[in-house]
Amino acid sequence: MNENFYEIASARFPGNTAATFIETEDGQRHSYDDLQDVSGRYARLLASLGVVKGDRVAVQVEKSPEAVFLYLACLRAGAAYLPLNTAYTKAEIEYFLTDAEPRVFVCRPESGAALREVADKAGVGAVLTLGTRGDGSLPERSAGLDPSFATVECGPGDLAAILYTSGTTGRSKGAMLTHRNLSSNALTLHKYWGFRPDDVLLHALPIFHTHGLFVAINCTLLNGSSMLFLPKFDADTVFRLLPRATVMMGVPTFYTRLLADPRLTRVATAHMRLFVSGSAPLLADTHREFQERTGHAILERYGMTETCMNTSNPLHGDRIPGTVGFPLPEVSVRIVDPETGTVLGRDEIGVIEVKGPNVFSGYWRMPEKTKQEIKPDGFFITGDVGKVDGRGYVHIVGRAKDLIISGGFNVYPKEVETVIDAIDGVVESAVVGVPHPDFGEAVVAVVLRKPGASVDEAGVIRTCKGLLANYKVPKAVFFTTELPRNTMGKVQKNLLRDEHKGLFAGAGA
Repeated sequence: MNENFYEIASARFPGNTAATFIETEDGQRHSYDDLQDVSGRYARLLASLGVVKGDRVAVQVEKSPEAVFLYLACLRAGAAYLPLNTAYTKAEIEYFLTDAEPRVFVCRPESGAALREVADKAGVGAVLTLGTRGDGSLPERSAGLDPSFATVECGPGDLAAILYTSGTTGRSKGAMLTHRNLSSNALTLHKYWGFRPDDVLLHALPIFHTHGLFVAINCTLLNGSSMLFLPKFDADTVFRLLPRATVMMGVPTFYTRLLADPRLTRVATAHMRLFVSGSAPLLADTHREFQERTGHAILERYGMTETCMNTSNPLHGDRIPGTVGFPLPEVSVRIVDPETGTVLGRDEIGVIEVKGPNVFSGYWRMPEKTKQEIKPDGFFITGDVGKVDGRGYVHIVGRAKDLIISGGFNVYPKEVETVIDAIDGVVESAVVGVPHPDFGEAVVAVVLRKPGASVDEAGVIRTCKGLLANYKVPKAVFFTTELPRNTMGKVQKNLLRDEHKGLFAGAGA
């Protein structure tokens, strides 16, 4: 039996393959016939370039229907799909290509020349381009190919994707996701969230991470239904298309921006079935205000790059603000003492560990790191701190490794600190996340500079913008003569967070 996720999904496509799969914001429609034909031609081109089962295909392109077809083409060809954040710089891309050694790299047409040099240096076999209007060398070279393509047979443990997730030290780690990871999680969510044939998903998320790709798109595929596909979140476009949707998935920032708009009313959302939030903590106040304005309780869930989705508030039942609900079917969640590993009881706070068919197979070429994070009994150490209350709801109360989540994207302080510390005139830096009403958290840097040094806030931000994705760049930089430390010499970031926690009070995007 072929357990390639594409085969599992295609068995559930609508009988009428002319039915719409994707409709763009300007009204262009792509059917399930288009999905199968284009992904088949793309898969055939990949195979002609030497892509075989297990090879990696790295992709840094803008969101478009063709980008979705490319994802599916990689699965059909048996390749591991490796999506890269569109904000990554040339220096960051060089690391990913060198580490993953993809057979093919697909990038934006305007980036082709600059990134080809990086790809050649990393030993990438072929470089293709893909634009947002079906332009680029990938569509051009595949245009005349036979769309029929026999999907490569894959087992449940075969590699389907690699998603890079940063660490608190060193460079990013590649989380290896299998076909079983994708299928089990998508099938579970499809049932748990009650998807039905007439659902239409409003899709305004990026498609280079778990939420927009594996949750939103995979659920739509298993449902055989359609998406209203926006290149990014735009309130005017959302309100224009909302009457035609039944489900919306978003990050907390989406909901705070909707709440800031007087058009958000019970009438405007009366036809909606479900609003889902994830990728960052949803403030309880946001949850309550949204329900008061619309009558809809946002369904918050909890997932990670390494595990897809772990928990969810119920479709039917209480969606409690400030919680992420119950463990999903087949997923086990436990809270443990970080020092002893002892499993804790209800309402006791500790590190969250999860186990299930959703948990990744390990980190790409990092067996020792994998052993550190996945215990012998199969539980993955998430690094998140939380508890399970008396009713069984999971609460996330913090993050064990100072992870910052800004606008739904993970920012690891060490990576930003490394860039700042290399600036001439800087002795040391400490990067923290502070509350922000729009982004959830904002990146803030506190810098200790050498006596007489001329480095200033503008210079630090300029350097960071040249080397880091924009969401990692500090929104504010402060200078100090001394960083607070404990008796062991470790910087006490909690004190810095407290000092600057009111910085963005009342601010917007």
